Amino acid sequence: MPLTEQPQPPTLADSVRLADDGMHLLDRRVFPFERRWVHARDLEQVAVAIEQMVTQSSGPYFAALWGMVLAARDAAGTGAEEFTARLRAAAERLIATRPTNDHQRLAVAWVLDAVDEARRSGHGTGAELAEAALAGARAGDADYRGRSRALGEAAAGLLPDGARVLTHCWGDLYLTETVAAAQRAGKRLSFFCTETRPYLQGARLTAETLAEMGVPTTLITDGMGAALFSSGQVDALVTASDRVSMDGHVINKVGTLQLATAAHAFGVPFHALCHGPDPASPTAADVPIEYRDGDEVLHALGHRTATERVGGLYPAFDVTPPRFVTTVVTDRGPFAPGELAAYPAAQEVE
Repeated sequence: MPLTEQPQPPTLADSVRLADDGMHLLDRRVFPFERRWVHARDLEQVAVAIEQMVTQSSGPYFAALWGMVLAARDAAGTGAEEFTARLRAAAERLIATRPTNDHQRLAVAWVLDAVDEARRSGHGTGAELAEAALAGARAGDADYRGRSRALGEAAAGLLPDGARVLTHCWGDLYLTETVAAAQRAGKRLSFFCTETRPYLQGARLTAETLAEMGVPTTLITDGMGAALFSSGQVDALVTASDRVSMDGHVINKVGTLQLATAAHAFGVPFHALCHGPDPASPTAADVPIEYRDGDEVLHALGHRTATERVGGLYPAFDVTPPRFVTTVVTDRGPFAPGELAAYPAAQEVE
């Protein structure tokens, strides 16, 4: 079933909304030049929206939360066994949409755990379990936002007043909470943003959001980072992470690796932001790297950038070894990449 588009007031801070008629997702493929929302009426349409890059970065986490609620609504008229089976199938569908980022897996776990707990407590009707699913999604929403605020506080503490920061792709709440925490502390930051081909998230999402937050922001092409590092114009490289393995490998938007190696060569610290390392990924070999259709790199903003005689290759993520990572900044504070085994026992940042 095709996605439908509806105009609504835009915002990046609340870009995935649950409603009585389904889910509304701010279309980040065209923001900020077009302010439109995509209406997904059921779980499959949510999954397709994630796959088609309607929502990105933190967006798929929230889309997965509310997508599970839509699946629960659809199954509310069934018995406990069928309800649970349908929700587990929904979870598998959502997890498979973008396999490198573990956000969807974490999101669906909130809902599945809430449903399992409701069943253990004697709630056996589909309607009761649907209510439990909604409560689990709301808890997952609050948890993500709280952990992002804690991460932002920790990251801001690593950046001195006046720091000139280079960032890549779209860090969403990781980045905005870092900037907000720095502003609360009276720190003045400025940013260089890479364009981030082929979807130009840095140019369209990151740069626009930072500018809206009152941060001096300069756009550069993806190939300029090393030149800025070498000329001393950057004090820190700060990016989000789609996943961090327990041994300190940072998996993020393709292009992060080349920036991290260049930063290392010129003595610029690289701070990678994530809520926490993934216990299911002991090493980088445990993280699947998503390859998207190579045709996507042959276009920018809907226009072809090479002739039909040229092919494209698009590994959507790359892996930065820990030797090029200065700090992994989590919701429990900063860690050296080789010390992430201490994360589970660390205290949460207040």
